Amino acid sequence: MSDASLDLMDTDDGKKMLEGASGWLARVAATVRLARKSGAINAKLSQDAWTSAKRADPDLVVFHPKVMAAPHIAEALGIPAVMGLLQPMIVPTAAFPPTGLPDLPVPGYNRFGYRLVKASYAAFRSSMNRFRKEALGLAPIRRGQDVLQPPGAAITKALHAVSPSVLPRPSDWSPTAVVTGYWFLHATERYTPPEDLARFLASGPPPVYVGFGSMTSEDAERLFQVVSKALKQAGVRGVVGSGWAGLKTEPVEGVITIPSVPHEWLFPQMAAVVHHGGAGTTAQGFRAGVSCVICPFIGDQPGWAKKSIALGVGAQPVPRKKLTVGRLAHSIHLAATDPALRRNANALAQHLRKEDGVAAAVAEIEECLPASNVRQQEETV
Repeated sequence: MSDASLDLMDTDDGKKMLEGASGWLARVAATVRLARKSGAINAKLSQDAWTSAKRADPDLVVFHPKVMAAPHIAEALGIPAVMGLLQPMIVPTAAFPPTGLPDLPVPGYNRFGYRLVKASYAAFRSSMNRFRKEALGLAPIRRGQDVLQPPGAAITKALHAVSPSVLPRPSDWSPTAVVTGYWFLHATERYTPPEDLARFLASGPPPVYVGFGSMTSEDAERLFQVVSKALKQAGVRGVVGSGWAGLKTEPVEGVITIPSVPHEWLFPQMAAVVHHGGAGTTAQGFRAGVSCVICPFIGDQPGWAKKSIALGVGAQPVPRKKLTVGRLAHSIHLAATDPALRRNANALAQHLRKEDGVAAAVAEIEECLPASNVRQQEETV
């Protein structure tokens, strides 16, 4: 995500859209105003991607769908492209709808959901055609052609950075759609926590982590009060991640507020974790072997909340727009004390720790490299 996109999410309109606590009409109006500004941001992101690609002189492009220019750049360079996905939202299947859409018992609904996702990218056809013409010297993509997968691009695979223990591969996917396992980097071997956090963890029983990551808030002080009161009502100590919302206020007994620390290091030391349900945070929570409470804000987050229930590792989710002290306290207490949730979470974590999604993804990408480049790499080694 570009700096401009990050700045946009921190505006009043961005907070209204992300938090979901405002009224429906206010959120719609905020979304419309943000959409009007997205064109310039996407144009800058596309140009930055093109500049980076020219500097790198790549043999292959690996891209996330948010960088819509990437497959067009691969087409201009005459090289293959591989799509990297953090959630199943692009490759159609009848098994489930795109992550984040509700489950509906309607024939054909699941596949229709993926058509809706494709249609959402069609709104950028004009801007992509302008980029294709002015920057890449390519012919325009016509109405009805896929903006994200243009016909002239060689998109060879769609890699899903999710564990097959969490997302079993649908039987109706083509062989080019792959579930690799999560892409954990294991970068915390030398991490040293802040002294106050280390002292807090050592001073009592395992606490409950609460943090909402990149989700912003229109009233961070009030949100912190809800969180701290819920922790007290649940009878647990708490570690609160300040996050983008800036959750920090006067000291509260039994609660410590911390800046960003590696979830891979922190989560296994918790009695439970409460978070917004972002794909990466959810993955680290599942791998930690502790139960969870997901408080989804937007996007794919409700889908991961439902998945936590289906896997038997999460207490009742509490959507942000319905977040109250009582609801959150009830779910926190259950997550921190229910032995079945703990057993299920530990069993899932055992599966995840045996996987190497990064190695699997690298192997899949290497298969997509032109044969001449593979031979050249082997000779170099």
